[in-house]
Amino acid sequence: MKAKVTVMLKSGVLDPQGEAVRHALGALGFDGVDGVRQGKLIELDLADGTTQADVTAMCEKLLANTVIESYTIEM
Repeated sequence: MKAKVTVMLKSGVLDPQGEAVRHALGALGFDGVDGVRQGKLIELDLADGTTQADVTAMCEKLLANTVIESYTIEM
């Protein structure tokens, strides 16, 4: 079984990487981009019997800094 965990900075947290991407896109002529938020996608290959609760525990303990990041899980 696979799980996909998407981790993003919470709204209100400054995203300097996203801002750098937005600026670079503008410099390349893509003027229609008003904002960029950059995150990460983590794909997990899970053993049979691993539950969404297990993946949530992984996120809470390691995969996401829950002070400044939020995450979604797709099993």
